[in-house]
Amino acid sequence: MIDKRHPRYESLKLREKILKAYHKGLLADAGIIAHGRGEAFDYLIGEKTRKPAIRAIKAAAATLLLAENPVLSVNGNTAALVPKEMVELSRLLDAKIEINLFHRTPQRVEIIEKTLKEAGAMEVLGTDREKLKYLKDIKSKRATASPKGIYTADVVLVPLEDGDRAEILRKADKTIITIDLNPLSRTSRMANISITDNIVRAIPLLIKYVKKFKDYKKDELKKILKGFDNKKNLEDMLSLIDTRKGMGMLE
Repeated sequence: MIDKRHPRYESLKLREKILKAYHKGLLADAGIIAHGRGEAFDYLIGEKTRKPAIRAIKAAAATLLLAENPVLSVNGNTAALVPKEMVELSRLLDAKIEINLFHRTPQRVEIIEKTLKEAGAMEVLGTDREKLKYLKDIKSKRATASPKGIYTADVVLVPLEDGDRAEILRKADKTIITIDLNPLSRTSRMANISITDNIVRAIPLLIKYVKKFKDYKKDELKKILKGFDNKKNLEDMLSLIDTRKGMGMLE
C-alpha cells in the first residue's frame, strides 16, 4: 500500500499499475523501461500538464473531429494505463481502435484485445484474426496495419514512443498525433501534433476538448489549427524545462 502523503503518490501508483500489467502479460519487458523513461521526463515538466500540452491537445481535438477515418492506435502501455478512456474517446469520435505492438506475440494481442473489450470496446482492429497489411520501410512488427484502420486512416493517434511508424505514416500523407513525454524524441519530432504530457492526463483532457469542440463548425475547428505550430510548441516545452532547471526546481 502506497502512503497517500508521499510527494510522488500518483507517479508511484502508475508504476504499480504498470508492474501489475507486466505480470498479467499485457506488457513486454521493454514496456517497463519505456514507462520509466517517461516517468523521468514527467518529473522534468513537474508532473503537470503544461500550457504547450494544452495547445497541442486542443489542436489534436480539432484534427480528430475534422478527420474522415480517425484511428486510435493502442500498445501495451496505453492499454494498461487508459483503456476506458481510449474507448470513451473512440466513441465520441466514432473512431476505430487498433492494436499495434513492437514486441508482438499472439498472447499479448489477445490480452490487450480482452482488456479493451472489458473496458467497453465493441470492435478492436489489428488482431491476428484479421488479414493485416504491412507498411513498407518499417522493419519491426509495428509494420502491421488493419485495412479498415491505420492502413486507410487519414488521422492516427499514436500514443507513446513510436518514431519509426510516425515517420512512415507521415510519408503516407496521414496526419499523426502523438502523446510522448519526451519532446526530443523522434516520435515528437515526426508527428504533426505532439502532446508532451503523461497519457493519464492527456487522454482525459483530449476527451474534454473533443466534447467542447464537438458542435463547432468546420471553419471554427480549422481556425484552432491555423494558430498551432508543432515545432514552436516543442521548443516552448523545452524552454519550460530549461527555465525550471535554471530556477533550481529540478533539484
